[in-house]
Amino acid sequence: MARRYSIRDLKLLWGLAAARCAFPECRQELFAEESAEDSAVVLGEIAHIVASGDEGPRADPDFPSERRDSYENLILLCPNHHTLVDKQEGHYAVERLRNWKSEHERWVREQLRHEMPNVSFAELEVLTRGLLNAPEPSSEDFKPLDPAEKMEKNDLTQRVHHQLTLGLSKAKEVGDFLASFARVDPDFPERIKAGFVQEYRQLSVRGVEGDALFEALRDFAAMGRRDFRYQAAGLTVLCYLFEACEVFEQ
Repeated sequence: MARRYSIRDLKLLWGLAAARCAFPECRQELFAEESAEDSAVVLGEIAHIVASGDEGPRADPDFPSERRDSYENLILLCPNHHTLVDKQEGHYAVERLRNWKSEHERWVREQLRHEMPNVSFAELEVLTRGLLNAPEPSSEDFKPLDPAEKMEKNDLTQRVHHQLTLGLSKAKEVGDFLASFARVDPDFPERIKAGFVQEYRQLSVRGVEGDALFEALRDFAAMGRRDFRYQAAGLTVLCYLFEACEVFEQ
């Protein structure tokens, strides 16, 4: 049976795992950056916690077929550990893999929390400079919304609420940073906002929504950088714009 992963499930899987192997103590980065000679390479593999079919590692014919290729039943692994868990399915049972996934995502959140105090103008400058290839500022008016109302409007769950709380703790720094650049380039903040709004709309057209949309925008904000400090910086920019109602408002 062909495996079909939705954009929503892929964005959640890769984003919440920070594109790292979820095998305990591995946490290998699952991208090889491009070089002058070669293009970037995806090293990660999507493993099923319960087998995708009625046969195979950890198969369960009673497990609903519509859930087998969903984010909730997937775990991101490096090639070596994907092979290991499927070859030794007795040892690497369903509950063990579910616990790994939960613990790995908790670890990712803790890394972001740890790096958040270290986010400085240096990281923000690298990120925002890279986002300046954006369209002209939109003339549309964005109506401010209460964060809780906006979360509900955009189908964001408590999983995102944790990230919002973390990112908003540095919102003032982002505002100060944008204001400092605006002194010499008045359109700078608006171009940054316009880039996010454009990305938001493109993702929405593709059917990405809810938590998956937030994760996709967080990756966009970090410009694909895997270093947790830059991911934390990207999160602060996104959360600042969320609070300013320039992103996640249609």
